[in-house]
Amino acid sequence: MVIIRLSRYGRKKRPFYHITVSDNRKFRNSKFLEKIGFYNPLLSFNSKYSIFINLDKFNLWIKRGAKVTCRIKYLFKKYKNLLKL
Repeated sequence: MVIIRLSRYGRKKRPFYHITVSDNRKFRNSKFLEKIGFYNPLLSFNSKYSIFINLDKFNLWIKRGAKVTCRIKYLFKKYKNLLKL
């Protein structure tokens, strides 16, 4: 099954996440199908550099049947509210 999830990068105590589309049988940071965004939890959420999701690619993968993790659903809702401002 294809899943949209976070892949952790950065160093110790300085996390940075890529929002990736990958096979759910693979490890978290292993090879992915496509990178569709990023999330930096250290910046305030109102900053434009804290999160980015390519909505066209996101919707394309949803239409293809990709499942979304709980954390991505939460971030997506926050991102949509940020775009409305």
